[in-house]
Amino acid sequence: MPPSLIAGFFLGLSLIMAIGAQNAFVLRQGLRQQHVFWICFTCASSDALLITAGVLGFGSLALAVPWFELAMRLGGAAFLLWYGARSLMAAWRGGAHLDSADGQGAPVTLWPMLATVLALTWLNPHVYLDTVVLLGSISAQYPQPLVFGLGAAVSSFVFFFTLGYGASFLAPVFARPRAWQVLDVLVGLTMWAIALKLLLM
Repeated sequence: MPPSLIAGFFLGLSLIMAIGAQNAFVLRQGLRQQHVFWICFTCASSDALLITAGVLGFGSLALAVPWFELAMRLGGAAFLLWYGARSLMAAWRGGAHLDSADGQGAPVTLWPMLATVLALTWLNPHVYLDTVVLLGSISAQYPQPLVFGLGAAVSSFVFFFTLGYGASFLAPVFARPRAWQVLDVLVGLTMWAIALKLLLM
């Protein structure tokens, strides 16, 4: 196996494993077992597109357009504050749980879920820093930059599908409403913490 592929895979995996807004959303929907494939596929495909852009040399966009980074930070922070507030309100109301009969919560249509996960992905400046800028610049240090990028993209698919489908093993725990309240609080606080970090950058 090419060294560039292995290096790209493990570096990509190390960057994406940190708990963030996107990962928390995938975990939540994995627990609910709703549209898991499309949510995981959307996250991984988005990462793959951004990694490809970085490897092909488009990481200079932020330098060429001075207001781009600020606009992404403010837009991302506003969305995360709203989503965090929604999660905290859900925790306050309580009552959410997984139906022990089929392992699913109340049905939710696909398109709102995809819109949310796309916003969590593309409005997060850290995604651009990790994929376009960091992975893009590191790939240039390897003899096969595209192979390095392929390894990083594969790691994203492996991680998201493992997180989404692996979450179902926790379903018995989340049959209890209290567990959902704890998760909603953690998700909400995570969103707000990331938003605060973006605003203070």
